[in-house]
Amino acid sequence: MKPRFWLERWRSNQIGFHQAEHNPLLLEFWPQLRLPDQSRVFVPLCGKSDDMRWLAAQGHSVLGVELARLAVEGFFVDQPFEQSVVDRFVSYQAAGVELLQGDFFDLSTPLLEGVQGVFDRGGLVALPRDMRFRYVDHMLRILPVDCRIMLLTLEYDQAQISGPPHAIEQDEVESLYGLRCEVELLDSFVTSALPPEFVRHGVARAAESVYLITKRQ
Repeated sequence: MKPRFWLERWRSNQIGFHQAEHNPLLLEFWPQLRLPDQSRVFVPLCGKSDDMRWLAAQGHSVLGVELARLAVEGFFVDQPFEQSVVDRFVSYQAAGVELLQGDFFDLSTPLLEGVQGVFDRGGLVALPRDMRFRYVDHMLRILPVDCRIMLLTLEYDQAQISGPPHAIEQDEVESLYGLRCEVELLDSFVTSALPPEFVRHGVARAAESVYLITKRQ
């Protein structure tokens, strides 16, 4: 799970985690964040997710961070973009979306200034248990107070396959966020929409959960 793991996944096109369509849970539950019009939205470990285009189409200013240059350039493959150096990142910008190519843990408070919402579909679940606390701690240190996070998780039997995406249960979400945030479970349901490698290892169904997390301190 070091950076080279993800860079190799993109180089070898092993990106079963990438969704070609807008995430249906984003479309269904995003309005429950009740964000102001034209608010700034952060997408951690964003890959080349088309969800960012949907968020921009809602009037948001979208900021993503992604380690793999191939992913960032893949997102902008069909449109011209502006490129510059911002802090420790290479910034790519076009059509209301800015992607910072670099290490998530190099993000600082000034880079996330004004962020009011976060969409975390593939960030937390991408990380093994021993990295998740560091990830959440860093994010909550640099996000503004009252920022609202839409978090998607999976629950399944990791004895069948280890992930990513990793299994994360509700008590772990409460443990990771509960001291500094309000945590609300919006919905949880059984899903069969799983990565192909899950099906090959015998995982036919999993529970998918949607959380609304509001940073308070």
